[in-house]
Parts: sequence; structure tokens; C-alpha cells
Amino acid sequence: MAFAKLYDRKNALVAADLLNDRVLPFFEEHEIPLLRVLTDRGTEYCGQREHREYELYLAVENIDHSRTKARHPQTNGICERFQRTIQEEFYATAFRKKLYSSLEELQADLDDWLAEYNRTRPHSGKYCYGKTPMQTFLDSVSLAREKMLDSVSTLAPEPERSPAQRSAGGGAVADAAA
Repeated sequence: MAFAKLYDRKNALVAADLLNDRVLPFFEEHEIPLLRVLTDRGTEYCGQREHREYELYLAVENIDHSRTKARHPQTNGICERFQRTIQEEFYATAFRKKLYSSLEELQADLDDWLAEYNRTRPHSGKYCYGKTPMQTFLDSVSLAREKMLDSVSTLAPEPERSPAQRSAGGGAVADAAA
């Protein structure tokens, strides 16, 4: 699934706003928690939690943050390809057809294009196999829920131990095969 929201600036607050306004509601609607995001190492995404709004937002929402390897755009190839597609198929033609007077007007046209991209345009790329992104997502919801249950059971918090138990050692050992 592709999500996009236009802003007049690039910073941590708008990056968090995109997650809050578009991405999280989509996953919540399908009862799938967003557990991890992958971003590049842009200044809007990286930094210490107490100094960066995006990191703080992820911490509040309990979302892990993975970053791509520096100067390796292929690590996030699906997003790189989407950026090229949106440039070629939407922006290049939209600005030739219409003179936009506001960001909201452009956003409305972008939302229409995204709806077609996600729901009606078949994709031949990785994971889609000729289906739309929405159909690919819906086909994988049961798998995501199954994996979610596996992660919940393996990540269950340890029961509270008394000070005597803590000083005696012998804490829980993680199963490396899991």
C-alpha cells in the first residue's frame, strides 16, 4: 500500500503526521498493529528520542524504527520505485494538465491517483504478482495476524521478580530457535 501526503516543509513533525493521519488509521481499520517502519537516514527521521519528534512519536506508538544502510537506496527499493512511479505517472502529467492554486487542490488529485494505484492498478513487482497493492495486502492479513500472535507470545513481558529472586540470578533465557 502506498500513502502520500503533501506538505510545504520537510521535518520530523510532518513525517509523524503522515503516520498519524494516513498510515496508522489504515492499519487500525484492518486490526493490524504497525510494529516497525523502515526509513532512510534523513534528518526528519533520525535522532535521539528526546530531541526528535519523529522518534518520540514512534516511541509513544510503540513502533520500532529501522533505518536503511547509508548510501544504499536499494535497501528500500520498493519505496524508491514508488517515488519514480509517482513522479512519472502523477506529477509529470498533473503539472502539465492543470495549474494548481493550493496544496489542498493538488492533494485531492494525488489522493485520487493513489486510490487508483492501490485499488485498481495491477502491479507486477515483488510480492504483488499481477494483483493490486490492496488485494495483496488483504491476501496477507491472515498471515500478519498469525505472525502478530507469534510475536505477542514470544515477546510477553517477564513476570515481576522479587529483589531476592533478582539477586539470585537465573533470569529467563530467550529461546534462540524461536
